[in-house]
Amino acid sequence: MYERRKLARWLVNQQAKIRLEKKDCAVPCYIKEINFSGMQIVLAPRLAASRYIKFELALSNEFMLKSEVWVAWHKEIEGRNVYGLYFNKLTQADRDGIYEFLFNRIPDKSLEGGEKMEDHRIFQRFNVRFPAKLLDLTNGNEFSAETCDISAKGIGFVLKDDLPANTPLEAWLEVPDNREPLYARGLAVWSRQDADFGYRIGMDLERADLMGLSRILRV
Repeated sequence: MYERRKLARWLVNQQAKIRLEKKDCAVPCYIKEINFSGMQIVLAPRLAASRYIKFELALSNEFMLKSEVWVAWHKEIEGRNVYGLYFNKLTQADRDGIYEFLFNRIPDKSLEGGEKMEDHRIFQRFNVRFPAKLLDLTNGNEFSAETCDISAKGIGFVLKDDLPANTPLEAWLEVPDNREPLYARGLAVWSRQDADFGYRIGMDLERADLMGLSRILRV
């Protein structure tokens, strides 16, 4: 069986039914994309962003997904509520069920590569600019930087110095909310020259920082 952690997000575009916590009845929904990290869903009820919700989702007659998700973002497109949901609690049985659902839904395509949707991230990126300090954990060098975009899984920085790919980093973001700097840890996964700033780097976080993202979006 394919290494499931590498499963790309797949276009599903299928009607389903979902029952949200504290609701008696399931309501229709439309699953646009799904993988083991989360899903993009169209839903009539309005959900508050930056919060956890529990749900039961009938993906098929054979598989009922019961889980908890973080409402990462919400958009209204042509009068419809579109949400990016991140799975918070997903058991191995849940993963097996999603895998079988995808395998049966798309039987003639490899689930290893998938149809990658480069710009349709479960975690939407937000353009924000805050001063930041970076620490290269390989040699202890410190750098002044500025954020250029951020999501719950990664941060983009601009700085004068180059940092090679695969450099482990610690970062402190000076969020203007009169609190301590927001701490993050991760890996510089790419770096490129920028005519205006010197260099741009992309930092992949060790773990999704949902609460940190919520703090930034409140500023």
